[in-house]
Amino acid sequence: MEEIRNKIFDEERALYGKEDISVIDCRFDGPNDGESALKEGRNIKVNNCYFNLRYPLWHDHGLVISDSEMTAQCRAALWYSDHIEISNYKLHGIKALRECCNVKMKDCDIISPEFGWSTKGIAMDHCQAESEYFMMRSSDLYFTDVRFIGKYSFQYIENAVFENCHFDTKDAFWHAKNVIVRNSTVKGEYLAWYSENVTFEKCEIIGTQPLCYCKGLRLIDCKMKDTDLAFEKSDVEAVILTPVDSIKNPYLGHISAPAVKEIIIDDERSKCEICFGKNV
Repeated sequence: MEEIRNKIFDEERALYGKEDISVIDCRFDGPNDGESALKEGRNIKVNNCYFNLRYPLWHDHGLVISDSEMTAQCRAALWYSDHIEISNYKLHGIKALRECCNVKMKDCDIISPEFGWSTKGIAMDHCQAESEYFMMRSSDLYFTDVRFIGKYSFQYIENAVFENCHFDTKDAFWHAKNVIVRNSTVKGEYLAWYSENVTFEKCEIIGTQPLCYCKGLRLIDCKMKDTDLAFEKSDVEAVILTPVDSIKNPYLGHISAPAVKEIIIDDERSKCEICFGKNV
């Protein structure tokens, strides 16, 4: 493997098409403002590098990136690439990851609007992220110990598992399919509308009007806080361990909770059984 160490690159396509290289202690920065530094490469290792130029890692196959930084100026950094391992990495440019597959991320700091779109097969462990439209239209996700803050997250995702996570987000999981969320906190408005086959297990759900227009929705031993107008038009099986502010017109299924402050049934199509208090 060729080693490239202690270099500064700012020209266009500085290391274009390179294979079997190890890039160490290098900077992609400078007055020439060149793009696509490591495009169309294969079997590339990057360690302790600084990226301040656009589109550095497109159409690459086999990437290992560690202890490095992509600044806010490094937009659209990682696109159309596969078999990627990323650790202890700052991804701070817009659209940092998109249209990639087979990605593993650990101990990363993400500040990136529109991160992760249409990515297939991503495992994220012990990361923190701030974004809008986070992971939209992605599939085959496995997240553990991830803390996220932002809006419009996980929309249109499919086949995902989230464990021990904390999400502070609005309009999360809209149109999501085949998702399991375990031992996590999900805070935000309008959670998981129009979703299908989504399960929350031992989770805390916080925020107004959650879980409406859902199909195949399950809640297993969950806690709910400030959750008014919940479950409207949903097909739901739910065991809730805390009082619910209000439930409105759930369509089908069964909901049990220790108390419900208000039940609103003004749609004759609502056939869901609601049990609370001594009837639970």
